[in-house]
Amino acid sequence: MLTTVVFDADETLLDLRPAVTGGLVAVLDEMRRRTPAAAGVTLAELESDWDAVFGRLSAAPVLEIRRAALARSLARAGLDDHLDEIAALFFARRFALTRPFPDVPPALAALRTRYALGFATNGNSRAERCGLAGEFAFELYAHENGLPKKPDPEFYVAVVEAAGAPAGQIVYVGDSWEHDVVAPRRAGLRSVWLNRYGLPRPDGLTPDAEVSTLADLPSVLADLSTGSPAWN
Repeated sequence: MLTTVVFDADETLLDLRPAVTGGLVAVLDEMRRRTPAAAGVTLAELESDWDAVFGRLSAAPVLEIRRAALARSLARAGLDDHLDEIAALFFARRFALTRPFPDVPPALAALRTRYALGFATNGNSRAERCGLAGEFAFELYAHENGLPKKPDPEFYVAVVEAAGAPAGQIVYVGDSWEHDVVAPRRAGLRSVWLNRYGLPRPDGLTPDAEVSTLADLPSVLADLSTGSPAWN
């Protein structure tokens, strides 16, 4: 029996990549407006700055990681002293452009008739800022109230507590193999891997089901609830 469906945010419910790209385009335009030294800076370099800082800051809040990446970008053009206003510009544009994937609203509407819905993320995609206000019975954000990031086991303990249901009655849905399949299963939750891009399934622990679109999730969960095979 399943009572609760909990979703990851970025790249599961939210089409984040175009929003981040749009935010960085706005940053680059502003850099070039402020100084000729930014003329040779490219969008690819701004995108690479995230990867350059992520390794040493992976456990930090996403806001802190993005600010560190933007600081690296601004240093390329001698704009180090303008981090606060450039970061504000980036986040305003990023959130303005962040929207759910097209399959999300109908899937949530269908699921809500049978399950409690939750939203639990490592990122800073606040549901109310991304077109998902009022969709969930509970929301959890890493680094709020001391909550560690996925895949820390305490993250999933918090999910179970927020759901108010036994772990075995909760299914976690997400695109990350490690964060949304392996770690939830180890914590006793069920898991559905959202594999939008047809990636090969890693070896080892398997999810309870795999889908390529959330349009298939209601029927898959119905099969899981009855104990039927649910592979798509």
